[in-house]
Amino acid sequence: MSMNKSALCPLDGRYGEKLGTLRNVMSEAAFAVSRLRGECAWFSLLSTLGLPRFKSLTKAEEKLLNDVCVLNEKDLEMLHALEFEGYASIPPTKHDVKSLEYFLKLKLKKTSLSDRLEWFHFALTSEDINSAAYAMLLADGVEKVLLSELDKVCKELTKLARQEASSVLLARTHGQPAVPTTFGREMRVFAERLSRQIKELKTKQVSCKFGGAVGAYNAHCFAFPKHNWPKIAEKFVARLNKGRRIKIFLTPLSTQVDNRDAYAEIFDNIRRINIILLDFCQDMWFYISQGLVRQKTVRGEVGSSTMPQKVNPIDFENAEGNLQLANSLLELFSRKLPVSRLQRDLSDSTVLRNMSVSFGYALTAYLSVLKGLSKISFNRTFAREELNNHPEVLAEAVQTLLRAVGYPNPYETLRDFTRGQKITLSLLQAFIEELKTDELTKKRLRALLPENYIGLSAKQARGDR
Repeated sequence: MSMNKSALCPLDGRYGEKLGTLRNVMSEAAFAVSRLRGECAWFSLLSTLGLPRFKSLTKAEEKLLNDVCVLNEKDLEMLHALEFEGYASIPPTKHDVKSLEYFLKLKLKKTSLSDRLEWFHFALTSEDINSAAYAMLLADGVEKVLLSELDKVCKELTKLARQEASSVLLARTHGQPAVPTTFGREMRVFAERLSRQIKELKTKQVSCKFGGAVGAYNAHCFAFPKHNWPKIAEKFVARLNKGRRIKIFLTPLSTQVDNRDAYAEIFDNIRRINIILLDFCQDMWFYISQGLVRQKTVRGEVGSSTMPQKVNPIDFENAEGNLQLANSLLELFSRKLPVSRLQRDLSDSTVLRNMSVSFGYALTAYLSVLKGLSKISFNRTFAREELNNHPEVLAEAVQTLLRAVGYPNPYETLRDFTRGQKITLSLLQAFIEELKTDELTKKRLRALLPENYIGLSAKQARGDR
């Protein structure tokens, strides 16, 4: 796919080539397909209910329904014409769902289904079809696209954590030197946080309403009062769930629109994932800026238009910006979509159409994180040297052991020794020798080095419990 130079959005321009998997399941064309699948699934289900003048479908007719949901460029142009220009003596509908209904009737009028075409969209409101279609889009976007890349990110972080499990690193709290950790452990922290949120996302379900104009099955019950329409609606949703890991469920009580509380739960879950990755990208930016993490250079690539030596952390910076863009939309969705005036207002429609945009920014970020991870290596030598230049970080170890052996005022003693002066290992050793404590305690303190004061860091990095 070549870059669309007239695109208004970078997702269809600069980043367009990266987003093919998302485009397959959340584009305008994919939305049209999902709506058609909803219409055809309802039509097929109605044929099983023994309704008058609606005989059961044959296998060949079921295939016709499947085939009509596969759209080519000509079909998409026909749908566009039905809505905006008019087509085959049908004036422009200016209504996207009604255009789909007419599309089905035109495509199937010369088939064996020609005598049953009025059963398409039977008793439905547009929002029934839209709700089913958006539920399919959201489920597919999460399952087939976002989770796929997030699993890769988590796997790479876990791999890096194990690889650098024992690679010592000077930790910083409040930006100041703190006690030692390992680079692997810090990567495991992010991997564990991500893993928990990813597991939660995999358990989510997407809601769907299917009860007519105000959710009360008015038209259904008036036409066929003896049928249990809520149960039939559940069967419809079950048909949408075939082969899905992220399931769709029927909202039992709704207005014309679904309450979309389940949508908000999913968006908030993704937003938490993005916040974790934002935190990770900012930490990686710092490690790179301090020389603790090195980036592979690529021949011919330019880091700066004026400073030829530069190798910038562009992948993590790109991810950071796109994560923030995604989250700004996801937060809006969670706040906006569960609210609709009375039985419905249309302000949600244009917002929902941007669901794919938020996923596009998130996916771009995940791909940038993966690219960034593929280009880095931890500078073990530099990290060890930096750590050993800060022996004052052992003050915690010294005062804690002194507490354990009953030494008087150990914290205050170490505070007075370390604060406001440059501490060297030799100064620390001299301090230890002057302590009025037993020889075994002094022996343990003499053996203390910044690089071996890492607690359980290596075990935690490897995932040992």
